[in-house]
Amino acid sequence: MTAPAGTAMPPRLRHAMDYLHTWAGVLCSALLFLVFFMGTLSVFDQELDRWMMPATRLAPPAAVSFDRLARPHLEQLAPDAKQWTVQYPTRRAPTMRLSWFDKGALQTRDIDAATGRLLPPSGSKGGTGFFFPFHYMLHITWLDLGYWLLALLSVAMLALLVSGVIIHKKIFTDFFAFRPARSRQRATLDLHHVSAVLLLPFHFTITLTGLIIMVFVYTKPAVALVYGKQADQLTREAFALVQRAPSGQRGELASVDAMAAQAKQLWGGGEIRRVSVRNPHDAQASVDFQRRPHDQISYDTRMLTFDGASGALLGRSELSSTFALQRFFTGLHMLPFDHWWLRWLYFGMGLASCVMIGTGMLLWVEKRRARQAKEGRTSYLVVNAVAAAGSVGVLVATLAMLVSNKLLPEAIAGRALLEQGSFFVVWIGALVHALARAWQPGSRGDLGTAWREQAWASALLALLAVALNGVLTGDHLLRTLSQGNMAVGGTDLVLLASAALAVLTARRLRARSTLKAGAGPFLKEAAA
Repeated sequence: MTAPAGTAMPPRLRHAMDYLHTWAGVLCSALLFLVFFMGTLSVFDQELDRWMMPATRLAPPAAVSFDRLARPHLEQLAPDAKQWTVQYPTRRAPTMRLSWFDKGALQTRDIDAATGRLLPPSGSKGGTGFFFPFHYMLHITWLDLGYWLLALLSVAMLALLVSGVIIHKKIFTDFFAFRPARSRQRATLDLHHVSAVLLLPFHFTITLTGLIIMVFVYTKPAVALVYGKQADQLTREAFALVQRAPSGQRGELASVDAMAAQAKQLWGGGEIRRVSVRNPHDAQASVDFQRRPHDQISYDTRMLTFDGASGALLGRSELSSTFALQRFFTGLHMLPFDHWWLRWLYFGMGLASCVMIGTGMLLWVEKRRARQAKEGRTSYLVVNAVAAAGSVGVLVATLAMLVSNKLLPEAIAGRALLEQGSFFVVWIGALVHALARAWQPGSRGDLGTAWREQAWASALLALLAVALNGVLTGDHLLRTLSQGNMAVGGTDLVLLASAALAVLTARRLRARSTLKAGAGPFLKEAAA
């Protein structure tokens, strides 16, 4: 059946999905790369803490005592605080972290869990304070815009995955087709296909679970309509939390260690993740214990609440089937359990996801450069600059932050802000550099200039970070590996590997300019 004269045939599904895949990708790829890259770093965020905070490079203690180690410091540092929170040490994070609010601002200090010694302020947010929040809220806190932007990016990623499957004509062939010896354009396309098809289940799972984790943020408007000014009641109802108002009468806090022993017995084993003491000097004090989910997939912390004065059990949190499912998906995404091989697998798949996104940005530019250059248009130059700064530039900014972590004096005021500021300054500089290279006279034919130079910069910064860590802290690679300090030694090894990969990438990009390679052969191969 043919369409009447003068009317257009309806677009085929594959053509529509190709349009969606192309433009959703070009609009969201830079931010998607940032989210996946920061998520990949967050797989080892606590190891990055050890690298960035030398004072916390301690051996995990054999036993932990709240009464002997944490309470004396809290009595001195925060005697009037309404809540004390203590994060218990683990193999990955061997210090006890004390937290409290002072005039509305969160204060934290670390102590050596073996000796009780109060450690000096680190002057750094580390991996858990910078890279991890960057992954899920982009450090945009105003009106929760960071969370909502992430939701939009997640939906775009799901659309890209579905449309990518539909537009693949030979999806099973692409699973095995990687021809690095062919032209750079063909190798880029193959690399994009292989990384996308091979890890399709991971991409879909990690994106969908990321949306599910933030369900409480996305339902805030509805919660406000139902609960009004008592929105926190939802949390108490959902997790069956015990809340006690202070009596106003002074009371004495019982042994928290005795309550901890009882909590472990009620759990049937397991370790304590966190202890929260509410109104510690009030007769109505309460103590919450959260179980560390290190031996299960679900991120179920199984909270128990005790009376602070008598040590009697007041209640335990119970999850409905709906919230239990949400906690399961949370654990699947955040990987709280102790499994090093699976953690490295997540790290590798995260890097492969970054490769998929980066090669997708390159393909958009390569497919349009010849036509747009002939037409006198420059949008492909802008996209290429954004792609370079949004991929290699992110790596350069991250490495610059690690270098600044070693170079900034420990006693300088606002050290953590300066350290984080170095990331954004260098990242903006990477974009300016890429735009300058795109419009440099005589360089429009070689779109890989900015990519190459930033790849070389990342290699140099990675080597400098390893050297500075060894010289300034004394924990050089040979020492950390011989002592079994894999948090620091492993970070150095990853930095060296990234330097080597950056050198190989720069050399590959230099082998043949994008324009000289020609668009014709590539388009023929891509359509084949």
